[in-house]
Amino acid sequence: MPLRIPDRLPAIELLKHENIFVMDDTRAHTQDIRPLRIVILNLMPLKITTETDLVRLLSNTPLQLELFFMKLKSHTPKNTPIEHMMMFYKDFEILRKQKFDGMIITGAPVEQLNFEDVTYWKEMTDIMDWARTNVTSTLFICWAAQAGLYYYYGVPKYPLERKKFGIFKQYPVDTRLPIFRGFDDVFNMPHSRHSEIRRDDILRDSRLQIIAESPESGVSIVMARGGREFYITGHMEYAPDTLDKEYRRDKDVRDDVDVPVDYYTGDNPENGPHVTWRAHANLFYSNWINYYVYQETPYNIEDIR
Repeated sequence: MPLRIPDRLPAIELLKHENIFVMDDTRAHTQDIRPLRIVILNLMPLKITTETDLVRLLSNTPLQLELFFMKLKSHTPKNTPIEHMMMFYKDFEILRKQKFDGMIITGAPVEQLNFEDVTYWKEMTDIMDWARTNVTSTLFICWAAQAGLYYYYGVPKYPLERKKFGIFKQYPVDTRLPIFRGFDDVFNMPHSRHSEIRRDDILRDSRLQIIAESPESGVSIVMARGGREFYITGHMEYAPDTLDKEYRRDKDVRDDVDVPVDYYTGDNPENGPHVTWRAHANLFYSNWINYYVYQETPYNIEDIR
């Protein structure tokens, strides 16, 4: 089945060139199927890039999904045309009146700030409170994972001396979990962050379950509430060239930017990226949609509690 996304979203044409089947709203209205409703709170600076990354992964499922994009009223993005935001995004105050089968909250370039110092922290906590009773399952990515763990469970974040940057091997703790169906014993995940959460803090709370981790990059995925919440400290959604663009943007500007670990062929930036994470990223998102959204959400979406 195709992914149902708003008419004229730039990702449509980009993904058609990758032979990914997407369906705009006009065509989808002719099908008598209840699509799963997925809302994305996109906090990344380059909105269109992140939209495309997530749509690419969400399209790899036999289920029909209907996407909604949420924006903050308390923050105006500087790197995305206002016309794009007005056409495709709706304020939380509008979307909060609805219920959704799944939600994705992305990372944000604010991780070096204390949570309470983030200008939109109050609205962010309102959204997290709302998600608990209006969404069947939520994915929190990178900074959002740190924010969710801090707000819900009091798990602190810690600054890193050097940026965690590159591709790191991750090990599932319990391969019997449905989220890891079809996974190998090890999988790769891109990371790009200046702070971390620590294993000991998570283990102190019995409501939290570490389900994947790495000797090099630490805790990578935490599950809570039986799969209603997943906290991902890296970026499984990243496109092949994302870390390359970030490295070339920052290497002459910041003093803490190393060559991304295990990313370039032969560890040489001139050779280009060696992509090793996309298969498991697609599988992870497909498993999430199937086992933790589709299998768990009620047919009557108003029954979500």
